[in-house]
Amino acid sequence: MDLVYIRQLEIWTIIGIYDWEREQKQVVSISLEMGTDIKLGAENDAIEKALNYKAVAKRLIQFVEGSEFFLVETLAERISEIVLSEFKVPWLKLQLGKPGAVTGSKEVGVIIERGQR
Repeated sequence: MDLVYIRQLEIWTIIGIYDWEREQKQVVSISLEMGTDIKLGAENDAIEKALNYKAVAKRLIQFVEGSEFFLVETLAERISEIVLSEFKVPWLKLQLGKPGAVTGSKEVGVIIERGQR
């Protein structure tokens, strides 16, 4: 299996459990590895035959900007569901972070792996 990836896609959204977090957008950082077979796209040199990482990024930006979750865990699960179902990848690894959420740390968050059921 080959991997197509997106690193540190930053998107502003409402995320968090505290009152101030419900009123003020914060940045989340998404890194995503998606299992795929790049052979068909490479042989044809055609984006229509490849996993289009720009299309994935645009879809995630649209979704995350419009979302309002309490937990990064919930947001990570919803993102994985979108990528698996809409882009038909068999497997993904997603890292979702909240930069600056804990004093003294650069970022906190979750890493999940999911596959087709």
